Amino acid sequence: MTKTIYKIVPSSLWQKAKAARIFEGAAIDLADGYIHFSTASQARETAARHFAGQSDLLLVAVDGDVLGDTLVYEPSRGGDLFPHLYAALPLSAVLWEKPLPLGPDGAHQFPEMPL
Repeated sequence: MTKTIYKIVPSSLWQKAKAARIFEGAAIDLADGYIHFSTASQARETAARHFAGQSDLLLVAVDGDVLGDTLVYEPSRGGDLFPHLYAALPLSAVLWEKPLPLGPDGAHQFPEMPL
């Protein structure tokens, strides 16, 4: 499976996670019992479906290999396999975080995302 996975996070929530040195998840993650991630090929559609028009977001890249068997790929949208983390995210697994601004067309402007 994909080594690098991605999480779209409101900046304020990520700052709290950094202060706590662990990310427990957003409200939807806590409700579902796992942290939702996307692969590089899924992230743009995730942004369009779940974060449309939202500003002040970050794209967080995570080394999926570090997460071991707590990371499970499960079918979701159209049967596509999405990475789900059944644990809190240790910040030591984070590769980088970058702003995810809205472009003039209203779509999020993504940085380069290694697979």
